[in-house]
Amino acid sequence: MAPHFGTDGIRGVAGTEITVELVHALGLAAVQALGADVPFLIARDTRESGPMLEEALVNGIVEAGGAVRILGVLPTPGLAAACAAADAAGAMISASHNPYADNGVKLFEPGGRKLRDDTEAAVEAALHHIVDGAASGAASVPGTAIHVDGAVDAYVAHLVEAVGGGTPFAGVRVVIDCANGAASLAAPLALRALGATVDVLSAEPDGTNINADCGTTHPDVLAREVITRGADAGLALDGDADRVVAIDATGAIVDGDHILAILAVDLDGRGQLRNRAIATTVMANLGLIRALKPRGIDVIVTPVGDRHVIAAMEDHDLVLGGEQSGHVIVSEHGVTGDGPLTGILLLDAMVRAGRTLRELADVVTKYPQVLRNVRVTDRNGLEAATSFWDAVRGAEAELGAEGRVLVRPSGTEPVVRVMVEAADEATAQRIAEGLGAALMAVLGGV
Repeated sequence: MAPHFGTDGIRGVAGTEITVELVHALGLAAVQALGADVPFLIARDTRESGPMLEEALVNGIVEAGGAVRILGVLPTPGLAAACAAADAAGAMISASHNPYADNGVKLFEPGGRKLRDDTEAAVEAALHHIVDGAASGAASVPGTAIHVDGAVDAYVAHLVEAVGGGTPFAGVRVVIDCANGAASLAAPLALRALGATVDVLSAEPDGTNINADCGTTHPDVLAREVITRGADAGLALDGDADRVVAIDATGAIVDGDHILAILAVDLDGRGQLRNRAIATTVMANLGLIRALKPRGIDVIVTPVGDRHVIAAMEDHDLVLGGEQSGHVIVSEHGVTGDGPLTGILLLDAMVRAGRTLRELADVVTKYPQVLRNVRVTDRNGLEAATSFWDAVRGAEAELGAEGRVLVRPSGTEPVVRVMVEAADEATAQRIAEGLGAALMAVLGGV
């Protein structure tokens, strides 16, 4: 049985969970669900398993009668932008910020948007039928596949044009950590084209070093370099460059909550924040909401996952949304998270304001946030765990307007995630520990 789609396509250990056979079947299923008349663009990150899975996916699409254009190594947002320009569907071979041994495939509808729920369900149903032998998915006449050059150059031009071209970053020194990933070439090129002095870290991918002690999962490396080199800012990308974490000149992290607030205030000040609202997930820090509300900017809260953020942006006609992790979507420029673009927009806001990144980030005062991953024997019993929910209500009453409690069961592990925000760290720790103990008492700790 093929694995179910997660929040971002299929993902797992390459060769054992994400096999050539599975990815070939996914190519067949994608054409069956989206139609043989829809062209596909395919890109990948820098993992050593990428070419093998690319070949399998291309073969599946062609066997199903589809037409494929192979773009090579390209960031996920670069693929999405190419899909938008060509009104084509897309498939990105990547496991994002995961270690190199993992890989996966995320699909885009024509125009570059991530699959809607009904489309994803159709692809998954077709995939199961093919894997189980109930259908072949093959067409009577095979499709075609060609390699296309120039995708990186087109993406760099897209990034530069986002701030109107020219050299607005002249005099700005930036350190960028490319995570040895898909943006190792494109991101430094775009920043230099805009006039920045750029120091580059982790931009020598060898197939096994993607995300290894670098990128968004290790921002401490970048922070040290920003301070050592006296840079104005640092930008850390992940393996497929759909997210970014920034570093200010003091070495402090500027995460997705800060970035959303900075961009929201900037857009609002220029009259470009449509409907004066942004979308973000339940994991956003309460400090983000507290920063924007007094400025008349509303915050639409969604479930975890950028697909939910995008749906909320569409439903409420918004131009800005994102996640604490650094997935940020600016609908004027794209329909998916774009790390290099977000970093460029952030630097542009900094330059136009004539202020440091630290000064801009101070718009958000973060509430201490404590997360407990509680391993339990009976995750399915959470909803009926009356005594635990009584404890949650008691905690919420104690916190009042100065905090909150969020409880989420994992979709794949025997784990329940308990997040507590409070005005001070000690209160958040105390309440999180108490709720964790209450949870284990009723569901059985592992």
